Amino acid sequence: MRSLTVTSAALLALAAAAAPVAAAPGIDAPSRQRGVFLTISGDENTWIRGVVLRCVPEPDGHHPHAARACAELDAAGGDFGKLAGEPRLCTREYAPVTVSATGEFRGRPVAWHKTYGNACEMGSGTGNVFRF
Repeated sequence: MRSLTVTSAALLALAAAAAPVAAAPGIDAPSRQRGVFLTISGDENTWIRGVVLRCVPEPDGHHPHAARACAELDAAGGDFGKLAGEPRLCTREYAPVTVSATGEFRGRPVAWHKTYGNACEMGSGTGNVFRF
C-alpha cells in the first residue's frame, strides 16, 4: 500500500510539472501551434514512421527538413493535395506507400491521406513534407 501511495504522489508531481503554466495578467502567452502529425506507412502497415511538424511561430518539431516543408506547405496554401513536389522519373514497381497528415496547420484543422504506388512516387509528389 505504501508503494501505491508513493507512486501516486510521484505521478501527481509529474502531472503538475507537465501542466501548462498560465501567463501573468497583462502578458500575452506565446502562441504554440500543436502542429501536424505526419506518417508514412508501407504496404499493409508492414512499417510506419511519423514526425510532428510545426510551422508557427517558426519551423519546429522533429522533422529533419522543417523549414523547407513549411515553405512548401505555405506555397500550396496548406493543401496537402496541392503540394508541388519534385517531379522525377520513377520505376513502375508497385510497393504502395500511404502518407497521412492530421492535426493543425497555421490554425486550420488537417485530416489528409493518400496512397502512392511506391516511395519514389510519394517523394515526387510531396517534396520535403514527407521526407523523413
